[in-house]
Amino acid sequence: MNLVIFDLDGTLIDSKLDLVHSVNAARALLNLGPISDELVSSYVGNGAPVLMRRALGPEASHEDVARALEYFLSYYRAHMLDNTRLYPGVREALDRLLAGGAKMAVLTNKPVRFSHSLVQGLGLAEHFFQVYGGNSFEQKKPDPIGIETLLGEIGAPRERTIMVGDSAVDVRTARNARVTACGVSYGFQPETFVEEPPDLMVDNMLELAEYVIKTSMNPE
Repeated sequence: MNLVIFDLDGTLIDSKLDLVHSVNAARALLNLGPISDELVSSYVGNGAPVLMRRALGPEASHEDVARALEYFLSYYRAHMLDNTRLYPGVREALDRLLAGGAKMAVLTNKPVRFSHSLVQGLGLAEHFFQVYGGNSFEQKKPDPIGIETLLGEIGAPRERTIMVGDSAVDVRTARNARVTACGVSYGFQPETFVEEPPDLMVDNMLELAEYVIKTSMNPE
C-alpha cells in the first residue's frame, strides 16, 4: 500500500468519555438529563452538528440545537484531551508503518481544528502528511472528496490505497472512492459493519501494519 488513510475517533483514539461528557454538558445547558455512553457513541461519525441533533432528539428546535452545538464545541475544545487516549497498538503500528515508508493521513468528520489538536496533543503529528476534518471540504464522509484530494496530493494509485475506520461511514467512503476498506473491531460502531462489510477487518492496529507492509513487499 502506498497510502493509508485513518479515521480518528474510534479508530486511532478512544475519545468516548470526553465526547460523552461534552454532549451531556450541552444537554444540561438545556436542562436535559444525561444520556448513556453507548448512545452517544452510536451518534458519532457524521460530524458535530449531526451528533448534537441526535443527542437532543427530534423535538429540539433549530435554535436549541444551534445553542447546544456552540456550547458543545466550546466545552469539547477545553476538555478533548482529559481522558482521550490512543488505542492499544496504535502508536507502535504507526511507527512501524512510518519506518516502512507508508504515507499516512487522517480523514475524519470531526472539526479540523480539533483533529489537529488531538493529533498533536497525542504525539502523532510526525506520522501524517495531512489531517483533514469534517469542515475541510464542502462535503463530509462518506463523500469521497477527502480521499480524492489525498490521492491527488501524493499521486497514490487507488488500488494501493486503504481507508481504515470503525463504522459503515468509513466503508462507504472507501467504496465511493474505489479504494480498499479496512474495519477495526474495537471502535464505536462495529455493529454497522454487518450491513457494510469491509474488505479487511483487524482487532488491533498492529495487524493492519503487518498487512500493509506485507502487501507493499509482495504486491499482486
